[in-house]
Amino acid sequence: MIRPINRDTAILSRRSQPAGKEDLTVARDLLDTLKAHSEGCVGMAANMIGINKRIIAIFAGPVPIVMINPIMRSHSAETYETEEGCLSLDGARKTTRYKSIEIEYMDMMMKKQRSTYSGFTAQIIQHEMDHCNGIII
Repeated sequence: MIRPINRDTAILSRRSQPAGKEDLTVARDLLDTLKAHSEGCVGMAANMIGINKRIIAIFAGPVPIVMINPIMRSHSAETYETEEGCLSLDGARKTTRYKSIEIEYMDMMMKKQRSTYSGFTAQIIQHEMDHCNGIII
């Protein structure tokens, strides 16, 4: 189900709670909402649809990926400065991102995955994980 976009910074600034198998409906709703906003959005966190769970959905190229309880296991020493926008907030903000990251997460089948991402995909994941940690950029 496509959900409305949350723009309440009080909700967005709360640290998200771990998600479980009972939250797969939230993950599907998040994915549906991301797809519905694909023209102007490349990633979303569950708090962007008003649900305080550690779930993100991103486009890695044309393929959407859902990550449940993502954890950054490692990152490159190299960083870069960039500007990012957010569907939940107006305007763009400057931030610093790692060039590459290794993420551990559960997929939609609740199976543990571990992958390395770089470039723009890594940037998207970092932005959405900031949402999970209550960080608003």
